[in-house]
Amino acid sequence: MSDALLKVENLDAWYGRAQVLFDLGLEVRRGEVVALMGRNGAGKSTTMKAVMGLLERKRGSVRFLGQQVCGLDPFRIARMGLGFVPENRRIFTDLTVIENLEIGRQPPRPDIPEWTHERLFKLFPNLGEMPGRMGGSMSGGEQQMLTVSRTLMGNPYLVLLDEPSEGVAPVIVEQMAGMILELKEKGVSILLSEQNLHFAELVSDRAYVLEKGQIRFEGSMEELAENQQVRKAYLEV
Repeated sequence: MSDALLKVENLDAWYGRAQVLFDLGLEVRRGEVVALMGRNGAGKSTTMKAVMGLLERKRGSVRFLGQQVCGLDPFRIARMGLGFVPENRRIFTDLTVIENLEIGRQPPRPDIPEWTHERLFKLFPNLGEMPGRMGGSMSGGEQQMLTVSRTLMGNPYLVLLDEPSEGVAPVIVEQMAGMILELKEKGVSILLSEQNLHFAELVSDRAYVLEKGQIRFEGSMEELAENQQVRKAYLEV
């Protein structure tokens, strides 16, 4: 039996009449961090939205925990234990940190530790210092931490993490890297959308490289780091 938590096969997706994903396949196994890499517009965020059920037009197979989720509503997929941290954060700006966290709360799940306010505040001490602060008065980096924390309150088996290092201060990037490694240690798997090769190398076990909605490379992070041809063709600006 496969140990893949998430298995995507032959995935096509469209925005209106424009096809943006072509016969895409990937998998994320239990206890690993997988980087989905590529330049802006390569299809990374679209892949995550398609997996999460947020695209109206798609075709193919998306299996999570062995169950076909193509066609399910996003909230049903989330209730199964698939978390999504979008690139644009989407916190509730008129709610406090605690209230944002409570919105994400789901019951505990077998085989993974339960996330609480206290555990999240240890993971992100900045948030622990501002439990009553309104989301709209937080910095971009603090909002990113809050979005991740709200997702973890759902006790996910797997987190889709879209561009966590983009547009935040280097110190926040360091905290994000530490957070990803700690989540992995606690048994949470992660599919990480990322352009920053250095960041991806710090935290990821394997990588897929996307270009124009197609997988152009798959292998270990070490193989990607050593493959100058792939990096130059699909990652460097």
